[in-house]
Order: sequence, then structure tokens, then C-alpha cells
Amino acid sequence: MTLRAQWLGRELRELREAAGLTASEVAGYIERTGATVSRFEAGLYPARTSDVQVLLNLYGVDDPQRRDNLVRLATEVWQTGWWESYSDALSKNTIDYAWIESRARLVRSFDALVVPGLLQTRAYMEAVISAADPDASAEQMMSWVRFRLTRQQVLTDREPPHIEAILDESVLHRAPGALETMASQLSYLIDLAERPTVDIRVLPFASGAHASPEGAFMIFELPSPYPDVAFVDTPAGGIYVETRGVQRLETKYRHIRRRALDPDESVGLIRAAADRYA
Repeated sequence: MTLRAQWLGRELRELREAAGLTASEVAGYIERTGATVSRFEAGLYPARTSDVQVLLNLYGVDDPQRRDNLVRLATEVWQTGWWESYSDALSKNTIDYAWIESRARLVRSFDALVVPGLLQTRAYMEAVISAADPDASAEQMMSWVRFRLTRQQVLTDREPPHIEAILDESVLHRAPGALETMASQLSYLIDLAERPTVDIRVLPFASGAHASPEGAFMIFELPSPYPDVAFVDTPAGGIYVETRGVQRLETKYRHIRRRALDPDESVGLIRAAADRYA
């Protein structure tokens, strides 16, 4: 069950309820079982585009934009991308993460321990991944590294997402590998900061306590028909949140951003840290 399927199912359920129809009544109309309609709405088995078009007619959805959005979402649910080849090696959460990045218009992040994956050098990510799972096999390591490197290709797309990354100053002082690895990573951040679509800021130690003592999070702004979504990583696995959860994290992000250095000051701090490692 993917986020796309869940979003589509939720929309279909809300439309059915607004039309005052039961799942059994809908099932009879589209010549499916009530259980199938329930699976559609739960995202366990996403509705085909043809089914969605019939359901929109049944629910009286006349607005062209609403219809186009839902048909597009139904099409996206069944489309595959490069990330699907990793479905046996990675969790559905991780696969969803790559899909979301590929669609996002704006990615905002706060990181307290490591540089975010989209901005990592290969050597840095190898060191981070190895530290996070020291018992992983060489084959698993290579698969995870390839996955992350492929994700980074969104940065060079024709229309790349805008990246706003806030790094706690501690990130600049936590070297996961050799000193030269950290020096190269920080130099790479300086280069990335020159791109018009990348905004890197540092939250300095001098700012004191901040709005996210719980740690890192990411907020993805997606185009219609998708909702904005946020991701919070935990030791027990990543969690996606929407609506009010996104709003709370956006508030946290704004508070942190106000206390962070501006881009030029941030690059200066990153350069000073890079010089110490060089």
C-alpha cells in the first residue's frame, strides 16, 4: 500500500460519503463486490483509472479540474519508476520517499545530526549508512548507496525542486568518516549553495534551544492533486504526516529558520569548518 493509493482511496471514500451512498450500492453499480470497493478506499488495492472515471460519474463530480486531478492520481498510482526495482530491498516507506522527492516542488528540511541525503557526497553517505547499520552486507550497502545516488538526480532535472535545508551547527562538527570525507562534504555543500534552487542555512550553537528538540524532519510541498506531506524519521521507522501534522512542522520550521544564519553567513560558517578538516 503506497501513499498514492491511500490518497486516492481517501478521496473516493469522501466522495462516496458526500453522495450518500454505501459501499454495497457502489459495488452494485460498478459490478464489483463491496469488499473490493472497501479495498479501493483503504488503498489496499487501488482503483484503476477506468473505475475512477465511472465512480466520478456516479458521485456527480462535474468540476473538470477535480476530475482531471483524480484521474491523474489514479494513473500515477499504477505507474512505476526507477524506485520500484528496490522494492525487495527497501521498505515501502523508503520507496514512497523517493517518489515524493521526484514530485516535490519544494523540500524543506531541518537536520540535527547528518547532512540530508539529497546533499550528501558518496563517501559521506557510505560512512553514514555504514554507521547506521554496521551489520549490513556489502551487497546491501551498495544497493542503499545506489538508491540514494539515484534519488539525487532530481537536483539536475529540467525543473528541479527548490531545496531549503537548515543544518544544526553540530552537523558541521560530526565527521562520520575520515577527515577528508568531511572536508569534501562541506566543500560540496558550499558548491550546492551557489545553485539558485538550493538554500542552505545553519542554526548556530549561539541560538540556544530551538523548536525541534525531537530532531530532524522534512516537509514536501507537492503539486495538485497531492497533499503536502512531512516525514519524520525515528529509530522504529519513518512516519509520514499530513494536514495538522504538516502545519505543526511548518510552524517549527519557521521558528528555526528565523534563528538560523542567512545563506551567506551560513556558507561562511561551513567554509570555516571545511578549512579545519582540510
